[in-house]
Amino acid sequence: MPRFHHLSAALITATLLTVAAPALAGRLGPALPAELPVAVRARLASVVDQASVATRVQGESFVARHDVFEFLVEHPEFATHVTRALKLARYRIWRTPKGLMLDDGWGAIGSIEVVYGGPRVRVMYAKGEYHQSVLPNIRGQAVVTIDWTVTPASAGKDLIAPTVGAYVKLDSRVLSTASALAGSIAATKAEKEAHRLVRVFQKTTRALNDNPRAVLDLLRQRPETPPAELEEFARLLLSAPAATAASAPR
Repeated sequence: MPRFHHLSAALITATLLTVAAPALAGRLGPALPAELPVAVRARLASVVDQASVATRVQGESFVARHDVFEFLVEHPEFATHVTRALKLARYRIWRTPKGLMLDDGWGAIGSIEVVYGGPRVRVMYAKGEYHQSVLPNIRGQAVVTIDWTVTPASAGKDLIAPTVGAYVKLDSRVLSTASALAGSIAATKAEKEAHRLVRVFQKTTRALNDNPRAVLDLLRQRPETPPAELEEFARLLLSAPAATAASAPR
């Protein structure tokens, strides 16, 4: 069985899947969505109840088409093709017979799974490992929540405000030998990724807004870009913006 157990992959995944990349603005207690089914909540209990680190991050709001944003939420593997085509990030998500895997290009690698998807909310489970050059690798599991609100803006765009929460359970062997050090490294890694993703998101959004056809051309030049998702994304990107519900999150 592959050695994939860690915290950073989950935090990275949460922000990358949404292409929202929130800036770290404070660590508060996260909360699982109230509508989370009992069976899913029970499955996540071992991580949530025994978390070594718990954090909730209010993301930086950004302007984008909500339908394009939500397409990328639903297609995480394709989202990384967009950022790589634009040469904005090393992140890579790929599908295996056992599910999705993620490599952030900076030492974190792990498996990810969306265990709950509701209106403008996602809950993910991740396990992985953060590879370090000198210190031992850090392994663990995480439960990550991402939710967002959408407010209509001008020119067919929306103001999207995401919030990310995470429960991180470090490997018990790490806790028994170097808990404080591992926690510090993990927090530093998460903060660094959040800030890096902010820059990636801003540049990606600007490219999609300013010249969508150029982005599509770059994607078509990459033989590894999934053709079915590419054409679906192209139809969406070049279509008129979908109307935003004036009420609270769906």
